[in-house]
Amino acid sequence: MALNYPLNSDWSTEEIVKVIDFFNLVEQAYETGVERQRLLEAYREFKQIVTSKSEEKQWDQFYMEETGCSSYRTMQQAKRQEEPIVRMKK
Repeated sequence: MALNYPLNSDWSTEEIVKVIDFFNLVEQAYETGVERQRLLEAYREFKQIVTSKSEEKQWDQFYMEETGCSSYRTMQQAKRQEEPIVRMKK
């Protein structure tokens, strides 16, 4: 799926790649499942770029509208569970 991400023009190419990678893993959690550790690591990298809660909520809202996938709910699940694969339902 081709998404139109509202990227921050101040971000480096590396930061853009990390943000998009995180959201791709969130979508993968809904489609087939994703390794919990990989998702948690991608989220830590995402939070180094998107540091404020309000900006994170804006990203989640945009992504939810575009894909039907919630990064917030996915991360709640990943933090709560101990199973190695995170699987979400729409």
